[in-house]
Amino acid sequence: MSVPKAFLALLHERPMNGNQLKSEFEVRTGATWPLNVGQAYTTLQRLERDELIAPMRDETDESEIYRVTDTGSQAVRAWWESPVERTRPARDELAIKLTLAATSPGVDVRTVVRVQRTESMRMLHEYTRLKAEATEGSERADLSWRLLLESLIFQTEAEIRWLDHVEATVIRESRNMAAPANEIAAWLSENERSGKR
Repeated sequence: MSVPKAFLALLHERPMNGNQLKSEFEVRTGATWPLNVGQAYTTLQRLERDELIAPMRDETDESEIYRVTDTGSQAVRAWWESPVERTRPARDELAIKLTLAATSPGVDVRTVVRVQRTESMRMLHEYTRLKAEATEGSERADLSWRLLLESLIFQTEAEIRWLDHVEATVIRESRNMAAPANEIAAWLSENERSGKR
């Protein structure tokens, strides 16, 4: 998630201070990725250092108000016009957990998958409920919230499909590993009978 780019886009709309940016970011994203005030001001310092924003003093407010610079405006336009690159996937705790579970002795991967599927289904129902509530409104913030919820719904549906795939793969692999063991046991049994004759 690119908080600096999001802040630039918000400042491109109007000048704001750190608290206003934090609040606006959380409203527009449905507080899905809450920020702390320190993170907001650290981000502003980096954007100012890179000359993408500039402070301006508001006589009615003690806090510093920031505006986007020409360079910052160009950066916002470039962000809107460029795709989000997926060259380095984000760390996914669930993927890490399941890949480790699948290769760790004594771990019942099917149980891990079932527990996660239950949680994913719970979240899918929650996102669907929230989307139904958000659909009743028509404000701009509601639109961004609905779009975000739809993204979360699609991601969760994909996660559930992937969990089904993981479970099927683990079952198939355990059968494949059991087949040679069964063949060896049958061979040993046959040899024992042959040796007794």
